[in-house]
Amino acid sequence: MRFSAARTAEHFLPARLALRLRPLLSQIDAVLFSADERGEAGRMSLIAFAVRIISAVIAFVSQVLLARWMGGFEYGIFVLVWVTMIIVGNLACLGFHTSVIRFIPEYREKGLLAELRGMLVTSRIFSLVSATLMAGLGALGIWLSADLIESYYVIPFLLGVLCMPMIALSDVLQGIARAHSWALSALSPTYLTRPILVLVFMAGAVLLDYPPTATTAVCAAILATYTTTIAQLVSVTGRVDDKVGPGPRKTHLRAWLMVSLPIFLVESFFFILTNADVLMVGVYMEPQDVGVYFATVKTLALVHFVYFAVKAGVAQRYAQFTHGDPDRLAAFARETVSWTFWPSVLMALAVLALGKPMLMLFGPGFDAGYPLLFLLTLGVVARAAVGPCESLLTMSGNQNVCALVYALTLAINVGLNVLFIPQFGLWGAAIATVAAMAFEASALSFTVWRKLGIVMAIFMPATQARGAL
Repeated sequence: MRFSAARTAEHFLPARLALRLRPLLSQIDAVLFSADERGEAGRMSLIAFAVRIISAVIAFVSQVLLARWMGGFEYGIFVLVWVTMIIVGNLACLGFHTSVIRFIPEYREKGLLAELRGMLVTSRIFSLVSATLMAGLGALGIWLSADLIESYYVIPFLLGVLCMPMIALSDVLQGIARAHSWALSALSPTYLTRPILVLVFMAGAVLLDYPPTATTAVCAAILATYTTTIAQLVSVTGRVDDKVGPGPRKTHLRAWLMVSLPIFLVESFFFILTNADVLMVGVYMEPQDVGVYFATVKTLALVHFVYFAVKAGVAQRYAQFTHGDPDRLAAFARETVSWTFWPSVLMALAVLALGKPMLMLFGPGFDAGYPLLFLLTLGVVARAAVGPCESLLTMSGNQNVCALVYALTLAINVGLNVLFIPQFGLWGAAIATVAAMAFEASALSFTVWRKLGIVMAIFMPATQARGAL
């Protein structure tokens, strides 16, 4: 007999209380056990959220230990290098890591197995080659401009570019797994395995009396990235081959690039936007300030993870429903806003309550970032209030206008950072970030309404869930 939250409540709770809770518990049963697409998307979002929560704990512990081992200065150098490599490695996919989430469900739905096989192979090869070329150009650029870069950044950045091909390949493999609703295969390598291995390799280096510097930490990150991605490649490739089977392949590289490149712009602007404040602090302030700001952002990550978890669970369903019933897409999209907003509010309150002692764990002086949390949470909650709008736009073929929204948002963010950081320091970065996120949320919600007629805002009545505008 299958477990049911609603029936369990009827057995163990007073009748009146069980009756009040029945609608909520019935929804929980539907998410956990329903065999339809909504249930599968809900389960993937829950798994993604659980993975990201565990990942947040792992990342927090590892960042605390790294900060204490290295000290504020070396930790700040490592943070700037590692964040930059993750951004550039992700961008090196040129959008294929997201376009596979759109094309795989479509080809599967239409029975186009030759195209499906072609997309699976091409996406992996293309991302690896593209990232390798970008890594080579990046290393050359760093070497030629070494005189213009602070000397303590040169060697860590030269080493860091070695991670880029594996980061790009890992992102594409994650997209392939997400397209098949393999939540653990998609998320655990990047968010669980890799950060644990970074910590393990760094701890081993410290035990072997290697100096706890940013260079040592970057070497640990390289080993962790290659180990994780190779294992992920073997695992995901094996599962995909078993599911799709052998057969002919058709490659439509030009058509795929025409879709992937606008998605690349969307992802580029979004990913840079997510990390722009850290990068801008690195431009205008000292490594110690970068460390404090990054520690604050990491503490806030628990709130961000609700949004990313829902996005991971629903993107492939948006793509599927776009080719089906428009009303079904509208209803599902509206529901995902609630999935995003209310858990984000609860997580924000928890982070604000525990933020100061969490920052103090990083070491002396890191709790200076605690007041920033009260401002930064406003931006995160504003983004959560409209749900994963950019996924809905991208999966429904509106990636061009989505890219424009993110370009404007990024311009606002960078411009405000340039104006505010020299005047207000870390507060300036926080103000710029929140203002940009508020604009992003408003613009994306308005764009979804104009393009699809779907109301994506938590406090707006869905009086026009679907309509030609």
